[in-house]
Amino acid sequence: MGVVDGLAVIDELRFAADFSTICHTHAADAAWQQILAVTAEALRQVLQRHPAVTSIGIGFPGFIDPLRGTVAQSPNLPGLHDADLAGDLARLLQRPVVVENDALAAAYGEYRLHADSISDLIYMGLGTGVGGGLIVNHQPFAGQNGYAMEIGHIIVETDGRPCGCGNRGCMEQYASASGVSLTYQSLTGKQLDAASIARSAEQGDGDAMRAFDLAARALAQTLAHILKVVDVRTVVIGGGMSHAWPVMETVFMQRLERDLIPVLRGKIDVSVSSSGDHAGIIGAALLSVR
Repeated sequence: MGVVDGLAVIDELRFAADFSTICHTHAADAAWQQILAVTAEALRQVLQRHPAVTSIGIGFPGFIDPLRGTVAQSPNLPGLHDADLAGDLARLLQRPVVVENDALAAAYGEYRLHADSISDLIYMGLGTGVGGGLIVNHQPFAGQNGYAMEIGHIIVETDGRPCGCGNRGCMEQYASASGVSLTYQSLTGKQLDAASIARSAEQGDGDAMRAFDLAARALAQTLAHILKVVDVRTVVIGGGMSHAWPVMETVFMQRLERDLIPVLRGKIDVSVSSSGDHAGIIGAALLSVR
């Protein structure tokens, strides 16, 4: 959570909020009330320090209705359907609230931080799931229903692992932090988080390397298909699991070049975000005042 002035985060607050566990262990209404309470309390702490804040922008994982600001569904937060995040928080905090998909917010933040050199950008956020955001001709593209660039739910494995969206074989079941953990568990029988698996891969552990190789191939295959449709040169990789990029990069780039149509090979600029959490914070804040 941060306070934005121009393109700078001038203050921030970090706190742990395990919404996934809340949603898995509580009825939908009770889970929603807890999510609202935790979020509102953290926002109040920031607002006490910065009472001049005029609006609040939130990047939230899931399918966001662009007209109402509601969370239509969040595959990794089961039970949330048509949750009125913008309206409920606005009533609690007496401030205007705008809600956008978290990956679109990060995409817009990355674009604004580099707007002097680019007009179009694809953002791929690697976390518990995999999100995507698209900037076209300087504008964030959410689609008519608000669900554009749900890249984590592009199917890469027919009848593969079940996904929270209701389908099977979605890319994020292989290329996200939780997907890497699932692959490693299937190979070894051990349950480890993605950060631990990345450290093992860096030390040459074969199963850990195989888990990240599968993630890299699924991510690259998905990006190659997207690029055939939108033809954007600049791609930014972000999210918590982007810290493991060194163990993914070689396989990712090899697979991307293989799966791109020949005329696009060598023309795509893929980089890892250098702005960390700030891209999403800046993007959400700026989108709240557009």
